[in-house]
Amino acid sequence: MTADERRRQRERPRRQPEHTADGHHVVIDGRRWRATDPALPDEAADRLTRHLMAARRAVAAARKDADAQAERAARARVHTAKVGLGERGTPWWEQDEAARRRRWTRCLAELDS
Repeated sequence: MTADERRRQRERPRRQPEHTADGHHVVIDGRRWRATDPALPDEAADRLTRHLMAARRAVAAARKDADAQAERAARARVHTAKVGLGERGTPWWEQDEAARRRRWTRCLAELDS
């Protein structure tokens, strides 16, 4: 895949999954998953998603290499990214705006370091 093809694929609008009536969860293949915090600014959501996908790739690489220490570190990064996105930890709908902002900025700072 060329760089132009990758750029076009990233820019293509993604199909949004079905949400529950309250908007707190998405439904994928009949299973409920906590939805990403809708208050996340696009730039923060993009950065957290990039960190998440890189960490998932690192988990796969560590498993392939049977490197338990690297797998633990990668899984910790997955968890931090998911917390930042609002998909783990205290539910975003139970937090005020300031707490939500602190959550994603703290997680981004940790992942960026």
